[in-house]
Amino acid sequence: MMSQMPQPTALSRCPSCEEPLEAGDRFCGACGYDLSAVPAPPQDHPTIAMNGSSTHSSEAAASLDWPLAPEPASSDTPAPVHRATDIRGTDSGGSELPHPDTESAAAQQPGDHPSGVQRSGGQPSGVRFDRPPEPDEYPLAPPAEAPAGPVVDPRTADLGAPVTPPAGTKLCVACRSGHVDSDGYCENCGHAQPRERDHMEQELGAVAAVSDRGLRHHRNEDAFAISSTALPDGSPAVVAIVCDGVSSATRPDEASLAASRAAGEALLAALPLGTHPQQAMHEAILAAAEAVNSLAEAPPVHEEHAPHQNAPACTLVGAVVTPALLIVGWVGDSRAYWVPVDRSSPPARLTEDDSWAAQMVAAGLMSEAQAYADERAHAITGWLGADAYELEPHTASFKPDRPGVVVVCTDGLWNYAEAAEEMAEVVPLDAAERPLHSAQVLVGHALDGGGHDNVTVAVVPFPAPPQGAGSA
Repeated sequence: MMSQMPQPTALSRCPSCEEPLEAGDRFCGACGYDLSAVPAPPQDHPTIAMNGSSTHSSEAAASLDWPLAPEPASSDTPAPVHRATDIRGTDSGGSELPHPDTESAAAQQPGDHPSGVQRSGGQPSGVRFDRPPEPDEYPLAPPAEAPAGPVVDPRTADLGAPVTPPAGTKLCVACRSGHVDSDGYCENCGHAQPRERDHMEQELGAVAAVSDRGLRHHRNEDAFAISSTALPDGSPAVVAIVCDGVSSATRPDEASLAASRAAGEALLAALPLGTHPQQAMHEAILAAAEAVNSLAEAPPVHEEHAPHQNAPACTLVGAVVTPALLIVGWVGDSRAYWVPVDRSSPPARLTEDDSWAAQMVAAGLMSEAQAYADERAHAITGWLGADAYELEPHTASFKPDRPGVVVVCTDGLWNYAEAAEEMAEVVPLDAAERPLHSAQVLVGHALDGGGHDNVTVAVVPFPAPPQGAGSA
């Protein structure tokens, strides 16, 4: 009987081949799919109805533990910034840094550094736009040539027995059967292999650093160098250098690595000889610049791409901590923050960016809120590289009167904790005792916030503990 036959489900397209259907069709005219076998759609019970009323019982809704969203901050009120002048210190010329209460913004000349640290020369005339547009995903390129021998399908391969790769080759971490080529891709499944620099951690007791590729970049272009040594009187000196490769430059990962190594080695060589830490930091930045400049002299890897290559470049920020002094040095927009152990004391940002936004604020042409809302805000005006218009190493010396930690980081972190108060909120309370754990927490904060950039952070307790002596 007709009433006993299964009724076709009202569909506009075939669920098998997407062919348009007509009313009353029981089979697809294109592929023959039995439309009567399509199950009826389940009834929809949304948690929140369109009119705002819940279709579930109040008891079920009460069992859910929903987090409360934080109140949004006013977009008209920029986050306060504690500058380097908030704690005692001297600038590169040895003069006492003025207190912010006695410093008039109107008296500040366009050539002055916003923090009170005087620039060694005029305003840089070059602006470099970092962070070129990147795709949301990086498709994997297929192997250039078909691998020799039969291709193994990782979905059907027998992965029970371990495979020993030939000497000098690596097995793919994904399919565990293909060999990895010189470009870091599996010759069998094309999977990109993890790079050594994707995630790095190091701890030396009195200092620790963590670097991560982030969630959007296809490689890690940051680098760091941490170490400790002894001054001539036997007191310890702890060193942390963090560099951020300029993504719009060629080989930014090589630039950051070369700069961090050169600066760290220069400081380890100068400090035991009795060189003042601030002068040693200045010379270390010059050594880092020379190391990056030398990369531009290397011949291009692929001649056909030579017209599209430019000079490798990076930013640098470093800190030297002794039992009495805190020295910072920088070029670019990587930063150093001071976070006291006693959180009732104010934190401080110890560096001022070499950026378009910082220049506009320093010249009095824009407010801080206006400048950082501009799309040009993060264009850097200072960097290390052969095409830098003018190298201006910035250094400053401080004498904190209480214990704390120095957070040395790239913008991959401070983009998610820009103001000193925001940074202090995410630094663990026991950071001075557990610097590695604190660095891990800070990198995690950036990844939880979106991880749009490479993230590198070093945590250095102040004052330097006695066990920090000894070269590492």
